[in-house]
Amino acid sequence: MTNSKEADPHPSRWRRFLQYIEVPTDPGVPNTSWVNRDLIPMPKERRTYKIWSYFIYWCISGLCISGYTTGSTLLAYGLDATQAIVSLVIGGLIVGVLCVTCGWMGERHHIGFTVACRFSWGMRGAYFPVIVRAFVIIFWDGLQAYWGGQAVAVTIGAIIPGFAHMKQTLAGGILLTKDFIGIIIYYIFFIAIMRIPPERLQKPFIVSSVMFSATLIGLLSWAVSNTHSGGPLFQEQASPIHGGTGWAMLFGITAILGAWGGGTIGQSDWTRYANRPYAPTLSQLIAAPFCIIVCATIGIIVTSCAQEIVGSLIWEPFLLLAALQNYYNDSPKVRAAIFFAGLGCVCAQLGISIVLNSLSAGMDLSGVVPRYINIRRGAYLLAFLGLASNPWQYLSNASIFLTVLSGFGIFFAPFSGILLADYFVVRRCMIKLEDCYIGDKRSIYWYHNGVNWRAPLAWVLGVFPTMPGLIMTTRDPTSWNVWVRIFHIAFFVGLLISFVAFSVICWVSPPGNVGIGVLYHEENSFEVEGELEAEEKEKGPV
Repeated sequence: MTNSKEADPHPSRWRRFLQYIEVPTDPGVPNTSWVNRDLIPMPKERRTYKIWSYFIYWCISGLCISGYTTGSTLLAYGLDATQAIVSLVIGGLIVGVLCVTCGWMGERHHIGFTVACRFSWGMRGAYFPVIVRAFVIIFWDGLQAYWGGQAVAVTIGAIIPGFAHMKQTLAGGILLTKDFIGIIIYYIFFIAIMRIPPERLQKPFIVSSVMFSATLIGLLSWAVSNTHSGGPLFQEQASPIHGGTGWAMLFGITAILGAWGGGTIGQSDWTRYANRPYAPTLSQLIAAPFCIIVCATIGIIVTSCAQEIVGSLIWEPFLLLAALQNYYNDSPKVRAAIFFAGLGCVCAQLGISIVLNSLSAGMDLSGVVPRYINIRRGAYLLAFLGLASNPWQYLSNASIFLTVLSGFGIFFAPFSGILLADYFVVRRCMIKLEDCYIGDKRSIYWYHNGVNWRAPLAWVLGVFPTMPGLIMTTRDPTSWNVWVRIFHIAFFVGLLISFVAFSVICWVSPPGNVGIGVLYHEENSFEVEGELEAEEKEKGPV
C-alpha cells in the first residue's frame, strides 16, 4: 500500500516534518484524513475486555468522587435523605438501560462515538458533535485534575504535616501552593498511565477501584461507628425548593442522568473493546446502577455523620480527610489512615479521568486530525488544555460556572437521541462500515457536501426548549418559571424530542442509504485497505 510517508521521493522540509509527526500505523491501516489505527473497527486482537473487565469499568465510573458528591445536588432540591436515595435507585437503573443502548453499536460494530456520528451527521457534519464533546470534556478534565491535585496534596500532607498546613497561595490567593504542587504530581502519574494502551488498562483499573472502595468502606465505618446513626441529614424533613416532592425527585433523577450523560453517550468508546457479544451488557444493567447507588448513598451517610462529628457539611471526601487530620490534631494513627484514604481518592480521580475524559476526548481529537493525533496524543493534549483552563479560576465563581458547565448537558442529550434513533429505528442496526472512512461522494454517508441536514435539524429541535431556562438560570439562580422547570429536566426533554424528531424527519424524507451494510462487524466484513488506497492515490501526498 502507498503510505503518505513514501508518496513523495523528494519532500520539502515542512512535508518531512509532517510525515515525521504522523501517528504510528498498523499493517493495512494507513493514516488519512478519516482514519488511523484507533478509529477503525476494533481488530480482534485488541478486543480484550471480558465480562469482569466491564464490572471493573463501572466500579471506576460509579465509585468515584463525582458520584460520592451526587447527594449534595439531590438534597439541594429539597429532598430528604431517603427520597434522595430513592431518586438514586431510579436514576441509576435508567443510566444502566441507556448504557446498554448507547453501547450497542460499539459491541456489535466495534466503533466508537466519534465514527458513529459519521453515519448520522455525515462525514463532515460529524465534526460538530465530536468538537462539542471534546470542548466540554476539556473543562471537566480540568476540574477532575484539580480535585485530583487536592487529593494528592492531602496524601502528601498525611506524611508531612507541615505540607498539609501550608498557607501560601498563587493566582491572586485563589490557588493554594500545595494544591498546585499536587496537580503537577497528579499529571505526572496521569501521563505515565496514559502510555498504556486502552486495551491493557484492566489491571490499573483494578487497582483504582480496589483503592477507592477501601476508602469508602473506611469512611463509612468511621462515620457510623462514631455516631451510631445516619447523622442529622436523615432527620431533616423534605422541603422542596420549587413545587412538590414529585417535581424535586424528577429534577434529582434528571441530575443523575446529566451527571453520567457523557459516560452514556460514550459507552461505545469502551464497548468496542469487548471480546464477545453481550460482554458489557450484564455489568451495564447491574454494576452501573449498583455502583452509582452505593457510592452516592455512602456519600450522603458519611457527610451526614461527619457534620455531627466535626460540625461542618463537607461533601468532597478529600476535603473531609484534610479536616479530620486537623480535628484529630495530626495524630500519627489518623495520618496513616488518611494517607491510604487519600491515595484511594487519587486513584479514583486518575481512573475516572481516563474512563470518562481522556479516551473519549482522545478519540474525538483523533477524529478531527487522525493523521497526526491518536488516542494517546489526544489525551496528552486534553491534559494540557485542562490545566491551561485554570480550573481554580472558574471554581472561584463556582455557582455560575458549574451551572453553565452542567448546562452543556442539554447538548449531549440530543446527540444521544439522534444517534439512538438513527441506529435502532432508521437503520435497524445495519451499517456499511467501510463508508464511514471515505470522505467524498463514494461514501453513502456523504449526503449533501458531507452533511446530513436531518441531524442538525433534530438537534436544534431538541436543544431549543431547554436553552431559555439555561440562560435564565445563569443570569438569576433564583428564577423559577416554566422554562427553568424544563431546563431542570433537560436530559429527558432533549433526548425524547431529538429521538422522535429525527425518526419523523427520516420517515418524511428517508436518507436513501438505509438497509445497506452489515448487522455486526465480522473480521472479513470490513476492508479498509482497498478503498483507502484509492483515496490516498487520488489525493496524493500530504
